Amino acid sequence: MERTFAIIKPDAVERNVTGKVIEMIENAGFGIVGMKKIRLTRAQAEGFYYVHKERPFFNDLCTFMVRNPVIVMVLEKENAILAWRGLMGATNPANADAGTIRKELGVSIEENTVHGSDSPESAAYEIPYFFSALELV
Repeated sequence: MERTFAIIKPDAVERNVTGKVIEMIENAGFGIVGMKKIRLTRAQAEGFYYVHKERPFFNDLCTFMVRNPVIVMVLEKENAILAWRGLMGATNPANADAGTIRKELGVSIEENTVHGSDSPESAAYEIPYFFSALELV
């Protein structure tokens, strides 16, 4: 079994579609081994997205991520990282495949409903950024 990290972003929380996202996750066979609703501070958002610090969208991304609560999760399944990336769909909902979270629930390339680890290395950084081992069941 592999674990990956996921965030239901502020736009989805604002639109009250978190239940739909969770239903899609469970229907795809993922186990949710950790989940909590939090409000990121600016410092937490900047630390989490540090890899994008030099990119032109960094400030806007951090501003977006702190505007309302998010739901952070740890998902478990065989090949979880690849499976979660597939279920999320393309970053731009307009380019996402039918049946993916971003196609069905995303609003724009900026407000695309979910985040997910893109590699084992990023999952290894992202999971403990938000969860202690005691919080994962």
